[in-house]
Amino acid sequence: MSIPAAFDAACIFCKIIKGEIPSFKLIETKYTYSFLDIQPTAEAHVLVIPKYHGAKLHNVPDEYLADILPVTKKLAIALDLAVDSPEGVGYNVLQNNGRIAHQEVDHVHFHLIPKRNEKTGLIVGWPSINTDFEKLGKLHQELLKKLEAYEQPK
Repeated sequence: MSIPAAFDAACIFCKIIKGEIPSFKLIETKYTYSFLDIQPTAEAHVLVIPKYHGAKLHNVPDEYLADILPVTKKLAIALDLAVDSPEGVGYNVLQNNGRIAHQEVDHVHFHLIPKRNEKTGLIVGWPSINTDFEKLGKLHQELLKKLEAYEQPK
């Protein structure tokens, strides 16, 4: 397939896309490349990456991002993770942005992590806080204004 429209010669994922570093490739499209993770948290842990170098999600063009979830869905089905019940096998789709958010490779990537039992796969802690509904309402209004401005043609 083709070399990404934007790439970083020093990036390990760009090197994998270009074939400079070998990988256990699964699905490759015009916009997406997927392969088995070599440091998995569970058997069949997969990485799905855009064929465009962007450090964070907002740096990647929409056409690349639009291709990633359909590829991830196909992989979930191929991995026998598509169980139509909340019980039994599951999976996580994880994407981190920035060091503080646990991103280690500065190229957007999505982890498809099978969760077949309690001991393998992603283990998550979710520290929640109590909601101040007045404050949340103000934040909601601020975000709606920003989203409206974002949607306006430039």
